[in-house]
Amino acid sequence: MKKLVIALGVSVLLGACAGSGMSNASSSNSAATPMVGGAAMYPTKDIVDNAVNSKDHTTLVAAVKAADLVATLKSPGPFTVFAPTNASFAALPAGTVDTLLKPENKATLTKVLTYHVVPGRMDSAALTSAINAGGGKALLKTASGGTLTATMSGGTVWVTDAKGGTAAVTIANVYQSNGVIHVVNKVLLPG
Repeated sequence: MKKLVIALGVSVLLGACAGSGMSNASSSNSAATPMVGGAAMYPTKDIVDNAVNSKDHTTLVAAVKAADLVATLKSPGPFTVFAPTNASFAALPAGTVDTLLKPENKATLTKVLTYHVVPGRMDSAALTSAINAGGGKALLKTASGGTLTATMSGGTVWVTDAKGGTAAVTIANVYQSNGVIHVVNKVLLPG
């Protein structure tokens, strides 16, 4: 089951790309189909079927292969993913991605990828509600077993990782048949 959760989380990560403004993506399954990585993200398709068309996710595709999770990525969710882009991975210290992609670092790579995944479907309305109910912050349990903290400032949802790094949601509510993606502008790191 844990491998399935990990696989689904990685697959959701593949479906995201860079963008700006939370209003750039659809806010419901019936809204216009959002473009991610130059490709339409159809809410009737699963994460893998959408992700293979995103030109902005070569790093994530390589990560999925290195983590040996490809075979399980078409499973049902739902999952919420705070999905960093290729540019987010490129902003990590030099050599980090290459090191993570080595076979001997598969467990670490899997932990980083699944740290971006929260079981269940939390669109921006659900996130906002959880933040308000938490007095300004929501603690989100990730598939890796860690915790992310979501807050809101100026209409933007911010996600803070275990190391204190923060990422802004740049595109919200990219619905897939097995989850919802919120694109973020940084890679979140577990403790």
